[in-house]
Amino acid sequence: MSRKHRHEEHEEHADESWLLPYSDLMTLLLALFIVLFAASAVNTSKLEALQDAFTSAFTSGIGILDQSASMQSKSELSKHAKDNPGEAGIKTETDEHQKEKLMQQEQENLEKLKKSLDQYIDKNGLSSQLETQLNQSQLMITISDTALFASGSADVKPDAQKLAVAIGQMLQGYPDYEIIVSGHTDNEPISTAQYASNWELSSKRAINFMKILLQNPAFDPKLFSAIGYGEYRPVDTNATAAGRANNRRVEVSILRKYTDSGAENTVLNAIAAEGKSDGSNP
Repeated sequence: MSRKHRHEEHEEHADESWLLPYSDLMTLLLALFIVLFAASAVNTSKLEALQDAFTSAFTSGIGILDQSASMQSKSELSKHAKDNPGEAGIKTETDEHQKEKLMQQEQENLEKLKKSLDQYIDKNGLSSQLETQLNQSQLMITISDTALFASGSADVKPDAQKLAVAIGQMLQGYPDYEIIVSGHTDNEPISTAQYASNWELSSKRAINFMKILLQNPAFDPKLFSAIGYGEYRPVDTNATAAGRANNRRVEVSILRKYTDSGAENTVLNAIAAEGKSDGSNP
């Protein structure tokens, strides 16, 4: 009996390769929506980190947001100053008033010191050897070299050492002032084993006198300086013995801390004119 072969019909399966790109597309869409959602919700810490990154990379320490805030702040200050011009004027007037008060107080202090020095000079009969002068830049004590040194020497005489100590005691009430000690000679040349010229002699005299002042513990050495001018800052003629005697001197200058710039320029111009008139070098 012949067996009949029955051919079963096979189902036809559709091509499913399209699912791969479709799933990729869905994944990309999902990622896009996640990114959009994350961007819409501000994360402060991440924003600050992003700002710091931009700061370091592009602006060398001033962040974009900081720069914007700074510009806004400056703009507001500028607008405030423009709207309130009187405030800047008030501050300037206050500073000027404060400076005037300090200048007035300093003037009173230096006048008091000058009075004490003048009284000491009169009491000890030193008017021919010492004098004081108060101007717009300093209080100057001028001491004749005959009161301090032997001829051609920079060693301070014993009596002159007492004078230096007394001057130091009067100055110690004003320890915060800068003090310059300057030595001057006449134009008579000197050339010894110890002093090759008047430069060395005048400098050494100024230093030696300053050292005696600095024996007073009330003084700060950093406020002191010594200068030797030699014969190049005369106050009198070198053509006469009396004039040369006046030129041989030591000056102790207590410098003002508060000065009027206009008055100071006037003093400097007067000194320059005086130097030209007597033929001295600047």
